[in-house]
Amino acid sequence: MFKHLSVDGFRRLCGVELDLRPLCVLIGANGSGKTSLLDVFSLLAASAQGKLDEKISELGGLAEILTAGRAERLSLGLSMELHGRAPLQYDLAIVPIGAAYKIEIETLTQQRARPPFGLSKHIDSHGTKIRYYEIEEKTFKRPTWEHDHAETSLAQVPKMLKGPEDLRQRLASSTFYHALDVGPGSRVRLPQRMRPAKLPGQNGEDLISCLYSMRETDPDRFEAVRDGLRAAFPGFERLDFPPVAAGTLAMIWRDSDFREGFYTHQLSEGMLRFLWLATLLQSPALTAVTLIDEPEVSLHPGLLSLLADLLREGSLRSQIIVATHSDRLVRFLRPEEVVVVDMTDDGLAKLTWADQLDLDRWLDEYTLDEVWRMGRLGERA
Repeated sequence: MFKHLSVDGFRRLCGVELDLRPLCVLIGANGSGKTSLLDVFSLLAASAQGKLDEKISELGGLAEILTAGRAERLSLGLSMELHGRAPLQYDLAIVPIGAAYKIEIETLTQQRARPPFGLSKHIDSHGTKIRYYEIEEKTFKRPTWEHDHAETSLAQVPKMLKGPEDLRQRLASSTFYHALDVGPGSRVRLPQRMRPAKLPGQNGEDLISCLYSMRETDPDRFEAVRDGLRAAFPGFERLDFPPVAAGTLAMIWRDSDFREGFYTHQLSEGMLRFLWLATLLQSPALTAVTLIDEPEVSLHPGLLSLLADLLREGSLRSQIIVATHSDRLVRFLRPEEVVVVDMTDDGLAKLTWADQLDLDRWLDEYTLDEVWRMGRLGERA
């Protein structure tokens, strides 16, 4: 999994270092930098997808995301563990040029475990001097293609060794889920075209296909989703998937208290969001990194213990990074799953794992959310 993240120059994240774990739940005050950390990971994912320029534009341009008055460049570092081998280290530095930017430094390296000791370099780029390790010729080469200088070499090098290739693919697969749109006419409320889908989609556009496919090909996983729904909603019985047109399915929620079932457009926001989260976090096809912003939105407080269990179970198959404002969700988490995002006196973000704080005597008498409300885990406002 990805082991360590460093960020310098992204909004309030300046000189930040964070050891990553399977489940990282970020808590802290509004504006402290929680969502910024999710944005950093999505930016790194875009760098591996060949969409760096698009993502920087989406974020408002490089000048807009640099730490105001504190940074002249954006520097990102990410390490990934490899079984039985030294970790890989990916570093990227981007500097503004007017309204545009240039990639100043990009390296992908690994410590050699055998002589000659030192760094193995898979990518070694400095400005327009771009080099990568060509595995067939076993030497460093300059690109023989028309290299796009607005995009990283990580996205453009045609073929790498197994470890670096694994890092590229895992990073590129990382997915950011914002609060699900469940408004009238939203995609998750409509009948959906049946197609192969292993995930419910960032906007729930494949929720029905995903659940139907799970029922047919992975019944144990589908039963786990149904068990979660039964625990959350005592009247829940089952999900049906009637066809409404050629190749199009609807979904009906069957409830023991009502003769007629409920179509997705009739479900409450909380029911629909919990169903989407349960489907996502039970999916065996979760990407290497799953980023979720405020999963507690619209959920009744009584559902948050189930959500914590779903996040924990999902983290067995994906590295899950969550930003939340919910103290009720924090109640059901463990200190080793919580990252406190606080602000220093000069307005920069400071990240600390909760189990690295001196909380033992407080947790003997109070729950973790009560400790947060008491100000022992930083600000909440």
